[in-house]
Amino acid sequence: MKKLGIFLLGVVPVLMLLSFSVVNPPQVKAVPSYARQTGLACSGCHYTPPELNPAGRRFKLLGYVDKADESKVVKADGGKKRAALDLLASLPLSAMLETSFTSTKSPVPGTQNGSVELPQDISLFLSGAWTTHVGSFMQVTYDTQDDHFGIDNTDVRYANKTTLGGKELVYGLNVNNNPTVEDLWNSTPAWGYSWVSDDWAPTPTAAPILTSLGQDVAGFGGYAMWNSHLYFDATLYRSEHVGASQPNSGTDFGFNVRGLAPYWRVAYQQLTGKTQYEFGAYGMHMRSSPGAITGLEDNFTDYAVDAQIDRTLFRTDVLSLRGTYIRENSNLAAMAALEAASPGNHHLNTFMANAEYHIGNKYSATFGWFDTNGTVDPLLYPQSDISGSANGDPKSSGYIANFGFWPWQNLQLSAQYTGYTRFNGGNTNYDAAGRNASGNNTVYLVARFLF
Repeated sequence: MKKLGIFLLGVVPVLMLLSFSVVNPPQVKAVPSYARQTGLACSGCHYTPPELNPAGRRFKLLGYVDKADESKVVKADGGKKRAALDLLASLPLSAMLETSFTSTKSPVPGTQNGSVELPQDISLFLSGAWTTHVGSFMQVTYDTQDDHFGIDNTDVRYANKTTLGGKELVYGLNVNNNPTVEDLWNSTPAWGYSWVSDDWAPTPTAAPILTSLGQDVAGFGGYAMWNSHLYFDATLYRSEHVGASQPNSGTDFGFNVRGLAPYWRVAYQQLTGKTQYEFGAYGMHMRSSPGAITGLEDNFTDYAVDAQIDRTLFRTDVLSLRGTYIRENSNLAAMAALEAASPGNHHLNTFMANAEYHIGNKYSATFGWFDTNGTVDPLLYPQSDISGSANGDPKSSGYIANFGFWPWQNLQLSAQYTGYTRFNGGNTNYDAAGRNASGNNTVYLVARFLF
């Protein structure tokens, strides 16, 4: 909890200090189907994708529905015997192609270092208005290594507006497949830093459930924003296990949600011209049985705080500061019975923070720091080459530096370096097989085309 105190005492006062100035917020980019729908360039909603600006956050809040050119909409008024019709003149489709180069400081034993992937993946998007109050962000991705298409981040929402206490109240319903993917800010895991990632370099083992359930659950919930300041969100999740036979038997899956897993979110934002800031909290509770849908249960409870500030400098440049701290408390009774964890309570602390400077909407440079630590458990974090831990300690820490260049708003070129100071509990020989944490330092170069 010491890190939580430092985070609140250090970051939140900075947000308050920087909020006392005034001017128009900057603008930036998005999925091309949204641009075609709204008639705005990608920079109308993004600083640089996926970082939303205030206009982009409101567009998402309102269900991805705003339409600039009504001549592109097919309509028919409903009567007593006829339902209304409200269609975009063309399907809200987009595509993305990524090609990349990845290299680690030390090769993964028995493999050739320096991989070129053309493509690394291809994504198709159904993203935009479905009707007057319903819209979506839906992504299907072809993975080169798995050699098939699979469901990716999905967020479908209904949104509407009314007034409460004389102030605007935006409210809606939401279905999604990744906790925090529905969030409006880039300080929570689903849309948080880093913005690009390779698909094979070694990564630390320990992670909270809030970052581990993407595309493996299905959730339904509701949200509301009052007076453009106070935001609430609550969603209930069940295991989905895309690609597995239904009904769910739980076999071969590490997490099987028992009952419902509730997720909650509350945030406060303030827009003051040149400065926009947000601070809030979120969390999730899940009961799960590994490899089964009956019997003993593991219990996970995540509590998190986050903050974000975007400050306009020199007319169009933007400095963004973001951070989140997640505390996970767990009791792994089911895993202990399988001798996959030690009996008793466990905890995991995850801290992530980054600072990004946007030069207009053409260049961006970001530096981020991450740190994970928690209960030492050789059964939960066993020894194995590369991915294991010699001492059962989940501690990993390091930094990510990224430079992005957007020569056009639908082409991103990025260079990223990830460095580790600790990896799975150690700095040197962390896996008891001679590998050092720095051996997993990764150079990643990527080109991303959006159509």
